[in-house]
Amino acid sequence: MSTSNDWPDLSKIDLWPTTDTLHLWTQIAGKVRLMLTPWVNHSWHVTLYVSVRGFTTGLIPVGSRAITLEFDFLDDALTLRDTDGRERRVALQPQSVASFYAKTMQALGELGVDVRIDALPCELPAALPFDSDTALRAYDGDVARAWWRTLVQVERVLHIFRTRFVGKCSPIHLFWGSFDLAVTRFSGRPAPRHPGGGAHLPDAVARDAYSQEVSSAGFWPGGGNVKGPSFYSYAYPAPEGFATTPVQPAAAYYDTELGEFLLPYEAVRGDSDPDGALLAFLQTTYEAAANGAHWDRKFLEGPTGPLGCPPAGA
Repeated sequence: MSTSNDWPDLSKIDLWPTTDTLHLWTQIAGKVRLMLTPWVNHSWHVTLYVSVRGFTTGLIPVGSRAITLEFDFLDDALTLRDTDGRERRVALQPQSVASFYAKTMQALGELGVDVRIDALPCELPAALPFDSDTALRAYDGDVARAWWRTLVQVERVLHIFRTRFVGKCSPIHLFWGSFDLAVTRFSGRPAPRHPGGGAHLPDAVARDAYSQEVSSAGFWPGGGNVKGPSFYSYAYPAPEGFATTPVQPAAAYYDTELGEFLLPYEAVRGDSDPDGALLAFLQTTYEAAANGAHWDRKFLEGPTGPLGCPPAGA
């Protein structure tokens, strides 16, 4: 069990200038992965993952070899490596998106990677194409490290939650379009056709993502009317009564504008048992979705995964 001291205090730092910049920079890396990796349902092939140094793409195939792009917050660098042992670095520092984009594409070219990406950011209505976004952007390494170390804690608890589901379930991954760390459970049944309509997001992508019934939860820096980093949980399609189902802990609430349950990060960090508070939110909001839609919970669920061996009775 963790304590509040293990969870970074985000309340005293100016988070959004740096996370807004990282949101755009990670889209560049993610779009490289998108263009070079065969499609996997629900766009699972495009995501980033929390690593021991920051965020990584994991292996990206380039013919018979492979590359990785890693946002290394310990060294404040985007590190590009290939399986031939070559490496290039792009400094993470205050600069424009256009500058970062040009340097990243140059580094890829020096590694022999010929790739063209759509330069228009996804899911950001007012964003400019990467090569046209010449305004100076903030980057504070200390803030980036605090955000990354927060995600390390979040991933740990999301993994515990993930072990309790034996049905189809996503990896724990960072979607660069919405800049959230997410895990998604599936009922195994098809969902109604999604209406699409996301900003700079093809309708076909949204329909592929929501082709099956889901209960999805995650964490993001917040934005709009959500004034700080928050955990979220939603269902698609949302069953009748979902929004009014009581959930835990007491600080959780349903946001009618977003159509999601939210739990402020500070409520988790300030709890005497942060892990327990977050797990209660994840479990009760999942139950609101699964019970309301009559999921086959007996078939889909299992015990918390033990260390080093299968669950008892497996």
